[in-house]
Amino acid sequence: MVDFEQDIKNCIAVLQSGGTILYPTETVWGIGCDALNEQAVEQIFGLKNRPKEKSMIILLADARDILQYVAAPPPDIIAIVESCERPTTVIYDGALGFPDNVVNKDGSIAIRVTTDPFCKALIKRLRKPLVSTSANLSGQPTPAIYSMIEQSIIQGVNYVVRHRQHDTAINPPSRIVRVSDDGDIEITRG
Repeated sequence: MVDFEQDIKNCIAVLQSGGTILYPTETVWGIGCDALNEQAVEQIFGLKNRPKEKSMIILLADARDILQYVAAPPPDIIAIVESCERPTTVIYDGALGFPDNVVNKDGSIAIRVTTDPFCKALIKRLRKPLVSTSANLSGQPTPAIYSMIEQSIIQGVNYVVRHRQHDTAINPPSRIVRVSDDGDIEITRG
């Protein structure tokens, strides 16, 4: 059985070579790639049969990293994000440094600071943000646990993480919010 550390090493090798991974997050199983690699992102759109106008969530390991990828976040954004009691994806205006196929057509980007130890370790070691989109074909139900993932998705990625494949606990998808310039929070998906 491959351990946590070996999974991290295998993921890093695949991600650095422009590949895609299937991995567990604090919410659902996701398909991921280096969020700064435009070709890898294209592979995910193709695998999911996902319309290009539907943007994907980006995972970061630390709330401070938001400042690197968002043009003008609210001044207290780190405190806001760190105070969230459940997994929360925040939509920000003014994405910075991402390829066009990661950014929404309105220039916004959806970012979640992960609390999952595996994801956090992976992102820190990769030193880049990670795409996180549910491990399903577009329009199909989101697989909460590994056994719910379709074979076409499992076979379509370059590496499948073994860590947590036998989990049976089902966690809800992240809450999605938009934070305005003055710090007001609008819930998009509760």
